[in-house]
Amino acid sequence: MVQQVTKGIKITVDTSFEGTLYKDYKIQYAFGYQVTIENQSKDAVQLNARHWTILDALNHVETVSGEGVIGKKPIIRPGESHVYTSGCLLNSPFGAMLGFYEMINFSSSKKFFVDIPRFKLSAPFAIN
Repeated sequence: MVQQVTKGIKITVDTSFEGTLYKDYKIQYAFGYQVTIENQSKDAVQLNARHWTILDALNHVETVSGEGVIGKKPIIRPGESHVYTSGCLLNSPFGAMLGFYEMINFSSSKKFFVDIPRFKLSAPFAIN
């Protein structure tokens, strides 16, 4: 588990290895991750967009950007949290992800960015 606080927004990420599958005649490694976004600030905020960098051990880099998270743009009031689960496929049994969320502070109407800390993805059978 990794955690980081940016501008009063605490991000916690837990990861899991989900298994392997074949896609386009290649083996793929499936990983899941659960993100908890906790508002420790005094203002209500809304998550509007996400930006991810996904890395694997074969030096493949993928960037993913989009609105909200899993089809939602949650409003998170002070002291509340939003939890969601998602996943990714890698070409190797090791990798990492990092990124940031674009958010709006409802009190000031200003956009701000919240860092998503770098977290490792690793298949247990490949760990020495």
